[in-house]
Amino acid sequence: MVQVHATKRRDYQRNEFDNENTAITQRDPYPTRLREPLEEPWLARQEEVIRGPAQGPLSQEQLESFERDGFLFIPDFIDSDEIADYTRELNALLERDDFRDKDFTITEPHSDEIRSIFAVHFLSEKFRRLTEDPRLVKSVEQLIGEDVYVHQARINYKPGFEGKGFDWHSDFETWHAEDGMPRMNAVSASLILTDNHEFNGPLMLVPGSHRVFVPCLGETPDDNHKASLKKQELGVPSREVMEKLVAEHGIQAPKGRAGGLLLFDCNTLHGSNANMSPDPRSNIFFVFNRRDNAMQAPFAASKHRPDFLAHTPDGQWRS
Repeated sequence: MVQVHATKRRDYQRNEFDNENTAITQRDPYPTRLREPLEEPWLARQEEVIRGPAQGPLSQEQLESFERDGFLFIPDFIDSDEIADYTRELNALLERDDFRDKDFTITEPHSDEIRSIFAVHFLSEKFRRLTEDPRLVKSVEQLIGEDVYVHQARINYKPGFEGKGFDWHSDFETWHAEDGMPRMNAVSASLILTDNHEFNGPLMLVPGSHRVFVPCLGETPDDNHKASLKKQELGVPSREVMEKLVAEHGIQAPKGRAGGLLLFDCNTLHGSNANMSPDPRSNIFFVFNRRDNAMQAPFAASKHRPDFLAHTPDGQWRS
């Protein structure tokens, strides 16, 4: 278990930003995007990891594994026919030239190769139905509780030779700072459509890191997402913090053949290396959030990011 540094607890005031002409100040247990570092390298998580019912698709052993590590890999979650079907749908979206210049499409930092397409459940009826698949939804509800909605959806494509890596980060840090997610009551579901092996840049995670929050330095500039979705430079832990956490807990990279499902807590630190192999790595990625954890005003940004990055519980995309 991660050792939480025993330091004096103090209340942190959320920065005041104008949100629809209303200045909002709220106590924030997860301060980040700071000018100066705090005395402690990380803060204790305030929420329980497992919030849902014990009965469901996930076994007790799987629930305990998720609670301990902050992630769970389920091999062969879908069969070969489903893999082929979703792969065809993913490729059809990637081949849409009219999507390439849209805000919801992100290309690689130094090429026009597509890196991510967001809001895919609005672009594809097939992916919309997948967000409602009971096998997926019931598993998520066991982890964070019932009454969930899709906070974010995307396809990720890391092309062979060209796919760049992702720096170490906690998704919750960004969603808290820039979207206004109040608490750690969300989970990511990544359905892998290509074999994940050690050479094509599999996702790496720090087990146990979900139990602490790592405040990050640097104030958030306007429209930070335009740069951060290509290469994240704000909202990343310091090397010193990463060294301490990795020294205690190590790094794991769940690998396996296409069809597996990776579930991971919104606060688990993760990243990936570049894909230097000829084999692309692609996945469908959904973030499920509890409705009672819907977005507020951003905690460390002057305005919300576009809603193709952070959907509302009403299921609308207004961009």
